Amino acid sequence: MAIKVVISVISDLNTDQRVHRTAHALQQMGFDVCVVGRLLPNSKPLSRGYKTVRFKLWFTKGPLFYFFYNLRLFFYLYGYKPAALHANDLDTLLPNFLISKWFNIPLVYDSHEFFTGVPELQNRKWVRLIWEKIEEAIFPKLKFVSTVNASIANLYQSKYNVQVSVIRNVPMAVEYHNEDKIALRQKLSLPKHAFIAILQGNGINVHRGAEQAVAAMQFVDACLIIAGNGDVLPQLKQMVADLNLSDKVIFKPSMPFADLCKYTMAADLGLTLDLDTNLNYKLSLPNKLFDYIQCRIPILASNLVEVAKIIKTYDIGITINKVVPLDIAKAIHQIKGDDYIQEKWKMNLEQAALDLTWFNEKQVFCTLIEKAFGNPLSN
Repeated sequence: MAIKVVISVISDLNTDQRVHRTAHALQQMGFDVCVVGRLLPNSKPLSRGYKTVRFKLWFTKGPLFYFFYNLRLFFYLYGYKPAALHANDLDTLLPNFLISKWFNIPLVYDSHEFFTGVPELQNRKWVRLIWEKIEEAIFPKLKFVSTVNASIANLYQSKYNVQVSVIRNVPMAVEYHNEDKIALRQKLSLPKHAFIAILQGNGINVHRGAEQAVAAMQFVDACLIIAGNGDVLPQLKQMVADLNLSDKVIFKPSMPFADLCKYTMAADLGLTLDLDTNLNYKLSLPNKLFDYIQCRIPILASNLVEVAKIIKTYDIGITINKVVPLDIAKAIHQIKGDDYIQEKWKMNLEQAALDLTWFNEKQVFCTLIEKAFGNPLSN
């Protein structure tokens, strides 16, 4: 009988590619996988090759949401009686840890970010304190931990003296077609001849540079696609109306990864503009960076340590020190007018896309899982 593993995450499973890759890899290793997430009012139907459970809760945000999600998750895990647990981020760790101790089963904790450093907690002293206390109580007792980059891994290791594996949030290889951009844009109802930048993500929130990117469109002959969701979207749409930019800024909702890739491939430039205003963003390595690489578009990024390291290693874009509208516009104008550098980046992106795929990164993941859960195929 296959070993039952439950993967817990607090997000909508439709758009969480990291968790999907985790589940798929565990399934390939021979585990019986169940993924638990949440069901939102606008959640789309889900069909995966493994079991999925999505909790429908009375509350969708705030303390009551986190309380009831964790309570529901605890009782679900207790009744399901898994043989191993995989918790994603601090907001699912407590029930997983309690169940792992209750049944004496292994737990792998995957931290997708430096959770207690996120900007949403910076001005909420008591909320941040609660999460910090949960982390401080549990983290030193964990044996199997992973996170998304070396900077966050080093921070956790120095803080809690726990070994942390680095599993970057790279996508599966995208089937790239060197299709004529004009034809692709025509299919997607995008401007056929414009220089198009894209800013994508399911966390387009404060301090992520979206407001500055929209404002930059006043000063450059280009269009901007904002694809995804987040807290600042209403503000961005109001900015577009106030600045009369409706012909230059295009909003697209969250969509399956395969559909999103079409819009990204149709663009000329990918934006990742997180501000260095909190520790989490300072050390971040956003998913969209790797998505842009797989879709073979160069990158304009804020000069954050982990992001800059990737861009400079492969020479696939430029970084800016200040995320302000005029600097963004100046960089876009520079890139747009330099055919030589665009061709050089295009060649370099091919190598980056070969290196930075889940096929390569999965080896680190499988090694960690075998240490934690064993190898089911050898039983």
